[in-house]
Amino acid sequence: MDVNTAADYAFARDGGAAARRHALLAEAYDPVTLDRLAETGVGSGWQCLEVGAGAGTVSVWLAERVAPSGEVLATDVRRPVLPRMPGLRGQVHDAVTDPLPEAAFDLVVARLVLRHLPQRAQVLDGLVRALKPGGWLQIDEFDTSYEPPLLVDDAADRRVFESFLAAKDIAMRARGVDPSFGRHAAGAMRDAGLVEVDPRPRVQLRHPGSADLALLAENVTDMRDSLREAGMSEHELDRVRDLFAAPGFRACSSLLYSVHGRKAAR
Repeated sequence: MDVNTAADYAFARDGGAAARRHALLAEAYDPVTLDRLAETGVGSGWQCLEVGAGAGTVSVWLAERVAPSGEVLATDVRRPVLPRMPGLRGQVHDAVTDPLPEAAFDLVVARLVLRHLPQRAQVLDGLVRALKPGGWLQIDEFDTSYEPPLLVDDAADRRVFESFLAAKDIAMRARGVDPSFGRHAAGAMRDAGLVEVDPRPRVQLRHPGSADLALLAENVTDMRDSLREAGMSEHELDRVRDLFAAPGFRACSSLLYSVHGRKAAR
């Protein structure tokens, strides 16, 4: 995910933790992202941009669709590790400070980027300017204010899970994240001048073995210090990890809003 270079970013950017998080995000959410991208009609000859390419799976899919005459630019604050294939190139890019070419892309996609940026309105304006007239912007964002437990063994497990959700919200907000941005993305895109704005909410079941729950477990590890600062004890954090591994545990994922908007044709 492409984020500002501030040192207080909520997650590790490099190493095995970042690679695992990107892989789990792709496994859990590529089906939603790619289905929605297909609805734009993206095909041969399109010029595409993915901001915050992460594992690069979305950019690879796009490159296959726009071949042989189109091109996909995949950007992130760390150079994306991409396969060598025609029409696909990576670039280091900070969405907050680095300008994008104007009216250059038929399709721009940003997944789980804007929620991390206090300057999200400014960045969104830049993404809109980067679109050609008639071009599509797809924003996929979480609303993590809705993640209820569905099946836990007892009231104590429910309390520790709900304490974890509250601490996670505090920790993310302390780092400039808007945990509920997903619900506001459609309105922000309309206010930025896009038309045909079309939000689609998606929800999943979290259970042991699901990529979405594995991603949440990674966040417990990655955010451990921040969660302690937000009030959780080491014992509670260990209990949360044990809870996620319990065979009968079930919870609702956060809402993922996949939102389309189009730049008006001249």
